[in-house]
Amino acid sequence: MPEQSGKLLKVTLVKSPIGYNSRQKETVKSLGLRRMSQSVLIGDAPQIRGMIAKVSHLVTVEEVAEVDENETA
Repeated sequence: MPEQSGKLLKVTLVKSPIGYNSRQKETVKSLGLRRMSQSVLIGDAPQIRGMIAKVSHLVTVEEVAEVDENETA
């Protein structure tokens, strides 16, 4: 399925996956999160929403407008 145009999700790891089962650790890793307080921008898709739902106790999610690649923070 194609991504919904213009929608991105900012996913931040707020709790360590240490002590949780290996499937949850792998899901966090698959989302691109490696360190505490690290954030990634991911396209909004049903598959991503499902992954986030499985580790919702470890991450926070914000919807953001699409970011221009020429824009600097």
